[in-house]
Amino acid sequence: MTGIRLQQEESADLTQIRAAGTGGDLVSDDDRSLAADSWSIKSDYGSTLDDDQRHADAAEALSVAANCRSASDYRLVFLFLICSFFTFLLLFETEINHSDKEELDAEGVASMLGLQSYWDAAYADELTNFHEHGHAGEVWFGDDVMDVIASWTKSLCYEISQGCIPNHVDDIKSETVEENDKYLSSWSVLDIGTGNGLLLHELAKLGFSDLTGVDYSEGAINLARRLADRDGFSNINLLVDDVLETKLNRKFQLVMDKGTLDAIGLHPDGAIKRTMYWESVSKLVALGGILVITSCNNTKDELVQEVENLKQRRIDVSLVESESMKGHEASIDPPFRYLNHVRTYPTFMFGGSVGSRVATVAFLRN
Repeated sequence: MTGIRLQQEESADLTQIRAAGTGGDLVSDDDRSLAADSWSIKSDYGSTLDDDQRHADAAEALSVAANCRSASDYRLVFLFLICSFFTFLLLFETEINHSDKEELDAEGVASMLGLQSYWDAAYADELTNFHEHGHAGEVWFGDDVMDVIASWTKSLCYEISQGCIPNHVDDIKSETVEENDKYLSSWSVLDIGTGNGLLLHELAKLGFSDLTGVDYSEGAINLARRLADRDGFSNINLLVDDVLETKLNRKFQLVMDKGTLDAIGLHPDGAIKRTMYWESVSKLVALGGILVITSCNNTKDELVQEVENLKQRRIDVSLVESESMKGHEASIDPPFRYLNHVRTYPTFMFGGSVGSRVATVAFLRN
């Protein structure tokens, strides 16, 4: 529609014509078309009127309907109503499409975090920032959470070194650094998806010395190496490696994951990738060793359930093997069992359930 408005004089002329005409349709098609065009609806595709003007126009249309007597007037009112109806549909469809686009954009961002290309680009930027400004880059979950992870893991490893399987390690009174060193220095540590490697720096400060970090992004490893050299941790071994297709031929007593399972789960094939993750990680943790996972996308119970699912898959495979071996019982090897979790993160209650924005859970390798 053109959005042309009749002047008061023109409206008066048409009123006089209607009053004079009793025996036929004296209003021309041009006048009728012009009157129809006088009522415009605000949309993204035509000329606009504000909401007050649109409401005034609607009231005017209803007033015309009440006073119309000739068939041509009823046709004009009908045209007004048809125009309003289709304009409403147009606005409604536009709003729905906009809402769908926002939802698709959110899903797109989420899936991008699961792609290696995203992380390659992100670490290329962080490497540039390091060269230009000396910035270490982003710390996933923040410095406070990283400090909790490192100190809590140290206490857990110390207790296990003493032959204990603790039920609660948050309140353990740490021994002196010298006392810890003789126990922790022997632990082999792997940080999968290490990123800039700062978690390994914290573990080194606490007494761990056999430290390895891997990431599938070469840019991440380049950044981690430069930060390790700058901060005096040149003993940390940093390698480009994809945990889902790992080339490492070594097992570690302690395997750390801070956000890697989260990123894997955001891949478009996240469910399959997570299954691959558990199968691969179970080969990297030494018997009697520990896997410590920190996640913001999974609760403690959800992580425990994933371990149970892995156990069930192993049982199902064993049953199939048993049948193929004609009745001989195949061994069932559930790889992990829940050991402990951090209880000191701030919590909140929602819907009657208590949770926290981050979960750190330890699993013992059977």
